[in-house]
Amino acid sequence: MPNPSRLRAAAVTATVVLLSSLMAGCSDDSGSDDSGDLSAQKLDWKDCPAPSAAQGGGNAPSPLPKGGTWQCATMKAPLDWNKPKGDTIGIALIRARTSGPQNKRIGSLVFNFGGPGGSGVTTLPSFGEDYATLRTRYDLVSFDPRGVGRSAPVKCESDQELDAYFQQDATPDDARERTEYLDNTKDFNAACEKNSKKVLPHVRTTDAARDMDLMRQVLGDDKLHYFGISYGTELGGVYAHLFPKKVGRAVFDAVVDPTQNAEQGSLGQAKGFQLALDNFAEDCTSKTTDCPIGDTAQDVKDRIATLLKDLDSKPIAGIFPRRLTQTAATNGIAQALYSKDFWQYLTEGLEQAYQGDGRTLLALSDSLNGRSENGEYSNISAANIAINCADDKPRYSPGFVQQKLPEFRSASPLFGDFLAWGMVSCTDWAVAGAGDHPDVSAPGSAPILVVGNTGDPATPYEGARKMVESLGRGVGVELTYKGQGHGSYDSKNKCVQAAVNGYLLDGRVPKAGTVCS
Repeated sequence: MPNPSRLRAAAVTATVVLLSSLMAGCSDDSGSDDSGDLSAQKLDWKDCPAPSAAQGGGNAPSPLPKGGTWQCATMKAPLDWNKPKGDTIGIALIRARTSGPQNKRIGSLVFNFGGPGGSGVTTLPSFGEDYATLRTRYDLVSFDPRGVGRSAPVKCESDQELDAYFQQDATPDDARERTEYLDNTKDFNAACEKNSKKVLPHVRTTDAARDMDLMRQVLGDDKLHYFGISYGTELGGVYAHLFPKKVGRAVFDAVVDPTQNAEQGSLGQAKGFQLALDNFAEDCTSKTTDCPIGDTAQDVKDRIATLLKDLDSKPIAGIFPRRLTQTAATNGIAQALYSKDFWQYLTEGLEQAYQGDGRTLLALSDSLNGRSENGEYSNISAANIAINCADDKPRYSPGFVQQKLPEFRSASPLFGDFLAWGMVSCTDWAVAGAGDHPDVSAPGSAPILVVGNTGDPATPYEGARKMVESLGRGVGVELTYKGQGHGSYDSKNKCVQAAVNGYLLDGRVPKAGTVCS
């Protein structure tokens, strides 16, 4: 069961897993560096191998549309940025060279697709065609942030232990269930410390931002041109704060609210997922054909609530030998609400579950948790928790959560308990959290285009305006998309894509407050 930020962050990465898109991988490289200046290193670009289990498994990426291949390399970075000449880790990179003439090339465009914990090396090839226009003037580049995939990956529990972990009751109703849930959380966190003790103190977002500035230098760019999605907007904001004069053309899409602490973020997400559920139910029942899962929008939601209540005491058949539990069903519903394209799967999954067949909802849950069909887990959940717990200072007690339950239930009858109890994920973590929220103030930065989606469940729309305000006057430029799902550019809305492409390719900054629908 993901912690609150996990739901916020799964984003594009989970979408890729669900759609079984082709993926890529890179070799790991770690050890000690004696060269002194890591910015002078030369990257050894090669054909990409098949992704590792930690990256999600699968096949090496297919050639690019209209020619071109994906190349992978490993960049050395300090394990501890406070000791830049000490031990190094390998940061896995992937790129596609520009398809346009070299005299029109702007530089590299670095992507982070969210998480934290998502592998950019496996995700970027899945969206190569979507970014073909941007590739006319940029090398498309992405990476596995430290702690993720092939970049010194955080490891916690085994695949078998994770199967049990994700099947547990994440919304405890009594003292016995609370004790079991808290014990399981402690066991998970202890496994992370045991298996990844060396890297856990060094996976903060500030560390990843410093890696990106090293990446900028190694790639040969004077400025960092950047496209951040979901948690990638937080990473981009932290980069802009640390290196404002090095920001080139940057886009933040599906924006994390940088002013919120973990509790506020969880509560906001409860409201966001409830809004998406409301929109899903209304959409299903407003069509000319009969909605197979309810007669009215309220009826759809009432039947879902009844299903989850029944699953709490009596799971149904799922993907053998696993059963569909209340927690797995909640996860599956959340995953399907990330994109309007998934609503048909949610309708089918619910219709099947009412007949005692939980396979589709469990497959959706597996997608969110990074579980492949062969039962192997990527390290997205381990990395997600490690990065969030290293970033977030608050440590919430079970008593605090119980006090907050009424407020969370009011925000979302379906997701409230789930997201409230997720706040204890970092309580017994081995590393202290850095702060209440990230600092993204970036005076002197070039303009950053900040795109908010009014129907976004995972990063509610209000976060875009908060990001604009926090970046500072003259930096953040807000663009609103009146749509559904997590993110805006990949919705293929022509207005959004024209605005983003116009800025990244030609430097045209849209008028602040522009609205696309």
